[in-house]
Amino acid sequence: QVQLVESGGGLVQPGGSLRLSCAASGFTLFTLDDYYAIGWFRQAPGKEREGVSCISSSDGRTYYADSVKGRFTISRDNAKNTVYLQMNSLKPEDTAVYYCAANPRLTVQAMCVSGTSPYWGQGTQVTISS
Repeated sequence: QVQLVESGGGLVQPGGSLRLSCAASGFTLFTLDDYYAIGWFRQAPGKEREGVSCISSSDGRTYYADSVKGRFTISRDNAKNTVYLQMNSLKPEDTAVYYCAANPRLTVQAMCVSGTSPYWGQGTQVTISS
């Protein structure tokens, strides 16, 4: 069974940091033969889901939304079959449910912009508030 499980969300003050993890099970994200674009998306109440950052399983190419450039960093641990999102300098507007997704067909930019993916995690809540 293919699963993506997010963790690491929580409540932090503005200016703080969090690291989200997305662990895959039932399939291997990082192999020589298979390709996945793996991404982080977020959805705030009353807003559409937006792509935050995506990474390629093959060459590590990354994509970031303008709103998080310079503050968020996406990375991967091949051995742990896990993708991370390090979030620094957090702002109240970063408050949302963050989802992990994987797509075997789209480029990282196409995936982040379209939000299209056959595999999604259940989400983790991130709240930025003083």
